[in-house]
Amino acid sequence: MTDLLRPFAPSELLLAYHGDRDARPGLVDLAVNVRARTPPAWLRRELDAVDLAAYPDATAARAAVAARHGRAADEVLLTAGAVEAFVLIARALRPRHAVVVHPQFSEPEIALRAAGHLVDRVVLDEPFTLDASAVPESADLVVIGNPTNPTSVLHPASLLRSLARPGRTLVVDEAFMDAVPGEQESLAAQGDLPGTVVIRSLTKTWGLAGLRAGYLLAAAPLVALLATAQPHWAVSAPALRATELCCAEPAVAEAAAWAELLCGERARLVADLAAVAGVTVAADPRGPFLLIRTDRAELWDPLRHKGFAVRRGDTFPGLGLAWIRVAVRDRNTSTAFVDALRSVS
Repeated sequence: MTDLLRPFAPSELLLAYHGDRDARPGLVDLAVNVRARTPPAWLRRELDAVDLAAYPDATAARAAVAARHGRAADEVLLTAGAVEAFVLIARALRPRHAVVVHPQFSEPEIALRAAGHLVDRVVLDEPFTLDASAVPESADLVVIGNPTNPTSVLHPASLLRSLARPGRTLVVDEAFMDAVPGEQESLAAQGDLPGTVVIRSLTKTWGLAGLRAGYLLAAAPLVALLATAQPHWAVSAPALRATELCCAEPAVAEAAAWAELLCGERARLVADLAAVAGVTVAADPRGPFLLIRTDRAELWDPLRHKGFAVRRGDTFPGLGLAWIRVAVRDRNTSTAFVDALRSVS
């Protein structure tokens, strides 16, 4: 279904709610999808050596991103996290019919509406897979996550390619793609798709939420247009250094090894949750988190009293009070969480 939106109503202010508000001190954090025990020690050492007195120079970081994805350097725009990329798109483009596929990360819609654009929602029902025909043909800007936050659905690359066409900007949020073994279904290396923007973040895999490091990939003319909305030195020197290092081969290999480990941890958690009455894991999860539907509403509050922070689901368009999102952690943490969930559900 679609829902043509007006400026924020009070009930819609929950769009600006994010998991860091749930992750309170003293709680086991399952609300934020950042890999545990990050940033790694080697990355911390490198960041400590950055010259903070010098103005940021993006040359090396841009080259590293380009090499990692097989793109030209002028097809890369470095950003202060993925969120800045959404803001640049909203400021630089003038869509007549913007469409955001939900449930998904709310910042693209927030950025578009803050820039004065009306937004048409395509809200997916469970199991949250997209039929390309649900996207209006008239849409000249389409935003979708892959794998999608919070559903953990990984959309086929062939489906996403079918959404690209001349006269349309297709924005694919791949913030969690490096948690997918082999980065299956990624469009990052496909520079031949018309109007396609792929957005990446270093926050999740490398634990750099406080540093704000990310980038987008698009055709050179589109990158140049988006860059006009970005101030000089928007990305800090430490963030540029982190981007350079995390796109180098050793770091890519480390992330790939973690993605394989994650699959096993996720499968065990899904199996354990299947034995909990009144609990259903949505879809076929492929990201570092699960979307869970429960028979009891607002379980995030009793779980907090059990010592666990989870992400409430009702702030995502298309979900409600019975939904929670849970990060996949190590076996012991997941086992303890399942026990707590069983005791309150």
